[in-house]
Amino acid sequence: MEKKTSDAQIKASRNWEAKNRERKRYMSKKSTAKSFIRLDAAPDDLDELEKLIAERRRQLKEEAQS
Repeated sequence: MEKKTSDAQIKASRNWEAKNRERKRYMSKKSTAKSFIRLDAAPDDLDELEKLIAERRRQLKEEAQS
């Protein structure tokens, strides 16, 4: 079976991931959250998430005003 990704691209990806660990972690968490909401969340989960999002928005707004 033929490889679709070149060795150079694999190496470049690994280098980027090593230099951007926090960004990679952020993107992974974001992707997981979106997938959960789209595919698995029950109505009560969505209600809880809406409350958590509202609280987080308030926190960020207060931080911005400080």
